[in-house]
Amino acid sequence: MNKYEAEFSNLVRAFRKKHMGKGPSKVTTTFCKNWAICEMEGNLSPVEKFIAGANEGKQMLRAARTEMVKEMYRKNPPEEMEAFLDCQFVDLFVDIDIDRDFGMSIFIFNDNIEEKFNN
Repeated sequence: MNKYEAEFSNLVRAFRKKHMGKGPSKVTTTFCKNWAICEMEGNLSPVEKFIAGANEGKQMLRAARTEMVKEMYRKNPPEEMEAFLDCQFVDLFVDIDIDRDFGMSIFIFNDNIEEKFNN
C-alpha cells in the first residue's frame, strides 16, 4: 500500500466513523484502474456482534451493512475522497462476512486512479 492508498484508507475510516458512529479498525486499500478496493477488518460494534449470535441476526446485519452503507454514500457523496483523488465518485460495491468481521468495498471513480497514484 503506497502513501496515497494509505491516505485513502484513512478517509474511508473517517467517513464511516462520521456517518455510522464507528469505522473499521483496519483498512487496506489497493488502487486498480478506476477502482479503490478496500479490505476492512473490525467493522462490527459490540451490539452487532451480539446480534450476529443468531442466524437471523447474521442475515439482518449483512443486509444492513451492505445496503445501508451504499445508501449512506448515495445520500452523502464522499467529497473528501473526490477532492483527494481529483475525480468523481461513480458507484460503490459492498460486501461483508459477518462471521469473520471482514468487509470489502470497491469504490468506482470516473478516472484511472491507479495510473495517477501508482507511478
